Amino acid sequence: MLERDLDLLTDAVRAGGKIALRHWQRNPKVWDKGGGEGPVTEADLAVNDALAKRLREARPDYGWLSEEGPDDPRRGDCTRVFILDPIDGTRAFIAGERSFSVSLAVAEAGRIVAAAVYLPADDVLYAASADGPATRNGQPIAASGQTDLAAAQVLASASAVTPEHWPGGLPPFRRSFRASLAWRLCLVAEGAFDAMVTPRLTWEWDIAAGSLIAERAGATVSDANGGALAFNRPVPRADGVICAAPALHAGFVAARQVV
Repeated sequence: MLERDLDLLTDAVRAGGKIALRHWQRNPKVWDKGGGEGPVTEADLAVNDALAKRLREARPDYGWLSEEGPDDPRRGDCTRVFILDPIDGTRAFIAGERSFSVSLAVAEAGRIVAAAVYLPADDVLYAASADGPATRNGQPIAASGQTDLAAAQVLASASAVTPEHWPGGLPPFRRSFRASLAWRLCLVAEGAFDAMVTPRLTWEWDIAAGSLIAERAGATVSDANGGALAFNRPVPRADGVICAAPALHAGFVAARQVV
């Protein structure tokens, strides 16, 4: 079943990517969602609607959780649930940048069991299932073996490295940034970066797919305090994320603790 679900997800994100590209760099309509939740475009909504129809027809017994749709009240009673971010990195998409993705996962009993993240502008597909390897365009990938925090290359926003998030002291890493949270997790999965951190509350659809891909590539993934991530919760938010090379993870968690 996982293999069939993964095939379904990879086909779906590619289809969603084609829809997104029809609007990319073409002045898409943009609205502010309000409440500090940022912008949404006509492309986000088009991808959401197309994938909702495609996936719910294919798996009518699965629940549904998407950034750009109403919460499905029955998802808590479903054995499996689709978790979708139609366009992760919407601001980058609006700006005409390449660093946006379509992120899609299946959760079962609170865990992600199948995942796909697709970067349409570069035709790059990351995927994993709970019983298989993490891949990039079909080839296995592996997380970094970095052991030195001072030499670590880390993906984080500027707001993520302010002192209030690091009571134990900010680790001496080198910071970079990419707009899509899902892609950040995949970049750690393929060893292009040694870690990614986001200490703030994070929506499940931003991290569901990428978290499994990173785990299956050998990275250690947790919430921002070192606890296990759980998905399809009544309020679908995680207490931040730390995804790192195994030898680095404990150092990030320690730096998050009050000394």
